[in-house]
Amino acid sequence: MHKALFKHTWLPLFFTLFLTAAAVMAQKQETDTVALIKKTREKAIQAIHKQDFDVAILKLNEANKLALNSKDDLLKSDIRYHIAELHYHLQNFQKASEEINKSITLIETLYSNEKEIAKAYTLKGLILLNTGNYTESELYLKDAYKIFIKSNDEAGQGQVISGLGQLDLQKKNYKSAINYFDAAIPLLKNNNFSYKEAEVHLKKAEAFINLNSSPQSINLNKAKASLDKALTIIDTNSFTKLKTDSYKTISYIALKENDYKKSEENLSLYEKKSEELYKTYMDAVSKGVDVESNVGDLNEIIATQKDDLDKKQKSIKFTQMTTGLSIALIVILSLLTLSLYKNNNLRAKANNLLKDKNTELQLAKEKAEKASLAKAQFLSTITHELRTPLYAVTGLTHLLLEEDPKDHQKEHLNSLKFSGEYLLSLINNILDLNKLEANKVELERTSFNLKKRINDVLVALKKSADDKKNKLHLEFDESIPNKLVGDPLKLSQILINLIGNSLKFTQNGDVTVRVQSLEQKKNKIQLHFEIEDNGVGISRKKQKSIFETFSQGSLQINRKFGGTGLGLSIVKNLLELMNSKINLDSQLGKGSKFWFNLTLSVSEEAQEDKNPNNIIYDVDYVALENKSILVVEDNKINQMITKKILEKNHMKCMVADNGMDAIKIVKENKFDVILMDIHMPGISGIEATQKIRDFDKQIPIIALTAVTVDENLDDFYRAGFNDIIPKPFKTEEFFEKIYRTIKNKKLPVDS
Repeated sequence: MHKALFKHTWLPLFFTLFLTAAAVMAQKQETDTVALIKKTREKAIQAIHKQDFDVAILKLNEANKLALNSKDDLLKSDIRYHIAELHYHLQNFQKASEEINKSITLIETLYSNEKEIAKAYTLKGLILLNTGNYTESELYLKDAYKIFIKSNDEAGQGQVISGLGQLDLQKKNYKSAINYFDAAIPLLKNNNFSYKEAEVHLKKAEAFINLNSSPQSINLNKAKASLDKALTIIDTNSFTKLKTDSYKTISYIALKENDYKKSEENLSLYEKKSEELYKTYMDAVSKGVDVESNVGDLNEIIATQKDDLDKKQKSIKFTQMTTGLSIALIVILSLLTLSLYKNNNLRAKANNLLKDKNTELQLAKEKAEKASLAKAQFLSTITHELRTPLYAVTGLTHLLLEEDPKDHQKEHLNSLKFSGEYLLSLINNILDLNKLEANKVELERTSFNLKKRINDVLVALKKSADDKKNKLHLEFDESIPNKLVGDPLKLSQILINLIGNSLKFTQNGDVTVRVQSLEQKKNKIQLHFEIEDNGVGISRKKQKSIFETFSQGSLQINRKFGGTGLGLSIVKNLLELMNSKINLDSQLGKGSKFWFNLTLSVSEEAQEDKNPNNIIYDVDYVALENKSILVVEDNKINQMITKKILEKNHMKCMVADNGMDAIKIVKENKFDVILMDIHMPGISGIEATQKIRDFDKQIPIIALTAVTVDENLDDFYRAGFNDIIPKPFKTEEFFEKIYRTIKNKKLPVDS
């Protein structure tokens, strides 16, 4: 009797003590986690302010992972805010906007801490300012300002006022912008916001450079004074980004003072440092910030599911313990029940393991997709950004060669010209490959003369053959019809890459191009193409990978012959687009033979293919003299280069800094042609062209731009452009397109 009573009173007491201890341990664990998150977050904030992005990345990732299991929504919001702040500094404004929106949503649902809301509104306003959404930017900044005024927060007021100044600077309200900057500087200085204070001094200098209400000399002196104050703070604190921006400000001041050498030197320095910063930003993204922030929501869902699974596992373990105690105390469970329990437990563990593996596979798949997308975006962005400084290199080289340089200078300039053209060829190859991999290349169908097309390719490659003392041969089946239908540009690109590859790896030898008719049925003909050389050849091992991107025969071949290994990859992708494939027969020391079969249509037209691929330029330069041209370009150096190239040919040239100015100038003046840049502040070149077409459908407009994989050329023609000149350009092609556009006066595509 007493033993039974002891059992019934002891068991509930045991369970009560067990549950109490578990609750205390859980509460302590939550408190420790929050403290760790806050400590990690503070280290990330300090790293952002010092622009030490590597440390900021690691600490924000760590804090973000820890916060996923936390119940503190205010803490989660603050981490989102600092992720947005990091992306803002990395100039990844789209991602910064996504993260600050999530932060604002979390804060507004808590109905507390207006200061945190104002801080988020300020960052949101600055992000919108940098993406060109000026109306919403002003609303967010003014809402933040009201809260900071109410709470008497001078530090917050200073940041908002500086943002409103930058907004007016973008709107070209320079006098108002200067007033805002003057009001913000003491507030930022008193609160030790050195970075923002230096940034405002730089922006103030930019405003004075563009201000026209006072004598130019006074404005330039004030701009220099603001620049000096900014540089003092920048050099003291080693603010790398602002130091880079200062070179551009120095360049613009020098340009205003007609000191072109100093302007060019500082602008070149700005371009160089900007590229280094861009690499730093890309390195930051590669460390995982972008991936972590993009999959944040998914991680949160996975973390929640994992938490549920952990709770279930704890419940199972608790059940196991209870069952064990019951067995020990009551001793009534049978061996059959124990066997069934163990079997169910093994199944549960197997199911949990399978779920974990499926989750890992899904995450690996998403990471691979993100990596592929990041690679495509990086290649598109970096090749596009390289075109602007490359335009300055090729343009200035052309101008210097035209100014009768000395013999030793001419040798250096020709080397510079060759390097610029080589770099342009590399950029074009990367863009072509990127377009092919992004499935943004479409085949054209046009009538052309195949033999003439191949002869034009051989003429274009003759200099390369002569440089290597090689002989080019063409064996053409004369039974092939004169007019075929297909994509002659893509076919030329294939042949140029294959023949160029053979020429590169052959010295004092022969390169033979053979074209044979295999079969002709009705209006279809199957052709066999061969490009054979007696050069160095390719080993059997390397023949399997030679058509992969950036692949070459060997490291020694790369060092000896140069190149990037992109040409054959482009050939492979283009032929696959044409429902064909490239084949290779090669032996080391004896040469190589590339061949493929291609089916084309036989044309019933008899028209001639005039000037294919613009290989030969036919320009009447005398007819271009005294023609009036408007150049619409926001980059000062590009303005100077384009204007000088035109004026050297005795053409009259006016310059507009942006699309809105261009529309006004066209209404007030008469021009023979307009050269329109596409990417400009305010309205784009496409929008400006559409507005000009509303009142003038006759004036020729040529797009002068760096075209990327993301831009559809048809959109340019539908917007009202007559032609497109990609930057950087060959001068002959530049004048040829201007001459042909003025001569033909062809109306643009009706939008």
